[in-house]
Amino acid sequence: MVGVRELAASFVVPGPSGVAVRDRLKHLTPRDEEVLRVVGAHQGALASRDLRARCAQGLEHGAESWAARKRELTVVSSSRIAGAITKATHDQWALARRCQAAHVRSLEAGIRTLRHRLSLPVGQKGTKRAAGGYRTRREWFQKSRRLAALEARRAAVLADWQAGRARVVRGGKHLLTTRHHLAEAGLTEEQWRQRWEAERWFLAADGESGKRYGNETIRVTPDGQVSLKLPAPLAHLANAPHGRYILTGTVAFAHRGVEWADRIEANRAVAYRIHYDTGRGRWYLTASWQRPTVQTVSLEAARARGVIGVDTNADHFAAYRLDAHGNPVGEPHRFPYDLSGSAGHRDAQVRHALTRLLRWARQTGVTAIAVEDLDFAAEKTREKHGRRKKFRQLISGLPTGRLKARLLSMAAEHGLAVIAVDPAYTSMWGAQHWQKPLTTPRRRMSRHDAAGIAIGRRALGHPIRRRTTPPRAHRSDAHGHRTVQAAPGAPGREGPRPRIPGPRTRSVPPDTARTRATRTPKTVRDVRSARMWIQDSLLLTE
Repeated sequence: MVGVRELAASFVVPGPSGVAVRDRLKHLTPRDEEVLRVVGAHQGALASRDLRARCAQGLEHGAESWAARKRELTVVSSSRIAGAITKATHDQWALARRCQAAHVRSLEAGIRTLRHRLSLPVGQKGTKRAAGGYRTRREWFQKSRRLAALEARRAAVLADWQAGRARVVRGGKHLLTTRHHLAEAGLTEEQWRQRWEAERWFLAADGESGKRYGNETIRVTPDGQVSLKLPAPLAHLANAPHGRYILTGTVAFAHRGVEWADRIEANRAVAYRIHYDTGRGRWYLTASWQRPTVQTVSLEAARARGVIGVDTNADHFAAYRLDAHGNPVGEPHRFPYDLSGSAGHRDAQVRHALTRLLRWARQTGVTAIAVEDLDFAAEKTREKHGRRKKFRQLISGLPTGRLKARLLSMAAEHGLAVIAVDPAYTSMWGAQHWQKPLTTPRRRMSRHDAAGIAIGRRALGHPIRRRTTPPRAHRSDAHGHRTVQAAPGAPGREGPRPRIPGPRTRSVPPDTARTRATRTPKTVRDVRSARMWIQDSLLLTE
């Protein structure tokens, strides 16, 4: 087809490589909480100091400077704590660098769009492929000023990128700026200060295989007892030998508890992180570990028993089951969710919808779920969509990143593979070829349901069209005039044939009773009359 871009090949997404579980630290005494606060504040100050030193080094950082920083931290903590702090510092700096590169790409995309639209005459209409000129001279002038602002911003970010400068805020930039808007956030200064200090604490330890229960700094026994190796300056707070402090509260991981117990009993590495939720006033312990790399199933094996095509929307998942031949089976299914409210509420809504989707997939017997490989990183800028604010809010609200992470981890637990397909034209072609044919008085097909069928057929390797032109020898009239089904631009070329009542052939015996009426021609000359002409044998005269 003319103007259609090349489609990327479908592939099976690799499964998750890590696992994290969390449980609440219950029945802590005031002494336990005080020790956790002191240790967290002490190690958080060390982490802030190390991050500042790493950002100051920039691109000149090397193995020697890393070892020097670790030696300085070891004196005021321990060797293992120093290793955990330096590793977290490098992860934060690397994340800041990736964010800088993404910000530069976003600014460059906006600059290209602005330059293109400013080069067009005022009032020129756009096309489906490219935006047109601006509507008025006033808008043109305002956009020219925005272009200058974006170019200046890009120059500043690019200079930081080239120099290796990374600006990182421990505790989060959003929480930092909230300090100037406490009334809007519904916080007092004391509440904000408590959240700020808690976010800057450092109570984490990397796992180490071969050590007792897989971690020497934060140790959790099979019965749930938690103990900490205190830093050297805080060794006087210990209540157990070898500078350790044993907490009164215990943990019990209900989710993946058996897997966690197997790891610590075999002394395999498990990383821990202690976090304080200031809103609820609760302490939590998170355990995480890596899984061995599992060979992903082949694409042919994932397609063997059919797939379920899932179309992601702003308020629901539209899913349709397809067999191995690409035929829709059963009825469409919709799994709604509400993305309004807090981040925790949105995450819970996505998990609940995915749980119902995966449960239905297991009941149908399929082995794979097909989803679009969506990425709206450069598609939600106001330079690209102009006044279409609602559309920008729509694509910004789609949980693409969270959906990928949640779907992969949850599908792996159900033994289902995830096939990613190119999202191009799925909604348009699905509505064109599948929405109307599958609509019945008892089935209401939406555009999103048809898109789910298109996604599933693309994952199975079939074209989205319902039928293609048959071979020449199999067409009617044996190489006669019927060379194609319909012209590419003919309306309804993919729809079913119109039902014409009456016999389909002229070879009908004269005595055969007609059960269907023949179609009446539109011309008066060819209309058959229902009257019968009768001629008398003799002329009637007086």
